[in-house]
Amino acid sequence: MFRLLCKYLGLVLFVVGIIIIIRTVTFSVRTDAVRSCRLNDDDYIQATEEVIERFQKALRFRTISTNLHQYDTEELQKMVDFVHKAFPVVHSSPLVTHDVVNNYSLLYKVQGSNPELRPYMVCAHLDVVPVDEKAWDEDPFGANIKDGFIYARGTIDVKHILMGVLEATEFLLKSGHKPKRSFYLAFGHDEEVTGLDGASKISEFLYSRGVRDLEFLIDEGTTILNNLFPGVSIPIAVVGTSEKGSLNVELSVTGTPGHSSMPAGETTIATLARAITRLEENPHPNMFGTGPEKDTFTHLASSLSLPFRTVITNLWLFGPVVSRLFSRIPSLNAIVRTVTSVTMVNGGVKVNVLPPSATALVNHRIHPAQTVEEVLAYDRKIINDDRVKLRVVTSMEPHPMSPYGDEDFGYQTIKNSIRQIWTNATVVPGVMIGNTDTVHYIRFTKNIYRFSPTFMYPEDLKRFHGNNERLSINNYEQVINFYYHLLVNADEVKLPSIHKHGEEL
Repeated sequence: MFRLLCKYLGLVLFVVGIIIIIRTVTFSVRTDAVRSCRLNDDDYIQATEEVIERFQKALRFRTISTNLHQYDTEELQKMVDFVHKAFPVVHSSPLVTHDVVNNYSLLYKVQGSNPELRPYMVCAHLDVVPVDEKAWDEDPFGANIKDGFIYARGTIDVKHILMGVLEATEFLLKSGHKPKRSFYLAFGHDEEVTGLDGASKISEFLYSRGVRDLEFLIDEGTTILNNLFPGVSIPIAVVGTSEKGSLNVELSVTGTPGHSSMPAGETTIATLARAITRLEENPHPNMFGTGPEKDTFTHLASSLSLPFRTVITNLWLFGPVVSRLFSRIPSLNAIVRTVTSVTMVNGGVKVNVLPPSATALVNHRIHPAQTVEEVLAYDRKIINDDRVKLRVVTSMEPHPMSPYGDEDFGYQTIKNSIRQIWTNATVVPGVMIGNTDTVHYIRFTKNIYRFSPTFMYPEDLKRFHGNNERLSINNYEQVINFYYHLLVNADEVKLPSIHKHGEEL
């Protein structure tokens, strides 16, 4: 009996081994042959002194948003006036209609010649987050150049996109190109504080004009990362195909005040602390494989060394091990589950008085496979204490997952455009863990992608919304050329056509 059992076990292991080998060798995703963008191409856009000066001027406007409906209107108006003057062709071309929405947001439509083709939209925003000027090595609004980098708030979030898109569009129109497919450029002015006055109003304006169905939409988002994952030595361009939701919950405990010399059991603060501890010790379930995070890694397979490729192409077997490993790395844990952060605590009135109440604010970033209500129900279950009241302060459901298959025009067009600029990069779908203006545009298309053409090393991540934000001049040149290629590639009727350079026409 034992020998028979060993025989069957050996057969099972043999079959599993064969499956592993076959999947390791044969697994692949669509990767079109693309012609790289080159310095000597007739349509290569160089970051000339004039181009860099325009970018610097845009960075010097202190378009800071501080809170809901609170932003520097004077600086925004200066920025709007500057954009009008800086791109004369965009603002004079008979192909372009231009609207200022709600005083400071900008909307452009570039008319295509073929009404049968659905238009697409490229988005960015004019505003930036506040700065701690004393913590910067350079003037955060000086746009100074040092060692090939431009230092300023907005260099990577996201005035480089705003200006890069406009530079690309200006070049496109100046060269006499007449697009077949119409496209929109939408630049809100308060994205950093929810976009209710900017992108939301643009969305209403478009809807009132009869816009209902866009081919795809691209906004800021995930970036090009280098040396981020073990076993991967090449750049990874992550295209956000979904966006985490958010939930802010207030925990509150109410008690009876009294003198601290006569405590009657647990104080409100102690009860609240116990609830907080339970939330932090019992994280939300690992959702690896239920969102795009699984394909983030399977799409990397062809770029991995053999041991890593074997594991990643056989997640049907190794998935539980990989998901547990990801849970231990904060940057990866954030994409495989709903995360919990206790960000504010308040309680007590005097050192010798029992606290009459205690409150805490909990911030959740919700995985695309979950809902606000599911997260709230989990919190209640884990806290399991009727003395702790939960109140939803604000909430937003996760965004629907956009398609990224072999025949999905928007995703593949973005992917090919990225690979023409960063020729050694691998493009993968992923989850955007922050929030963008795309929440206001969901009704126009299911094909929403979040990508910032910013080349980042792990040590650069802290500069995002942090100190000494910067972008290299070379990267800005790549940004402009990426958007130019995207505008040209998106003009095609269908896949797999890609941008052809002069000598290939």
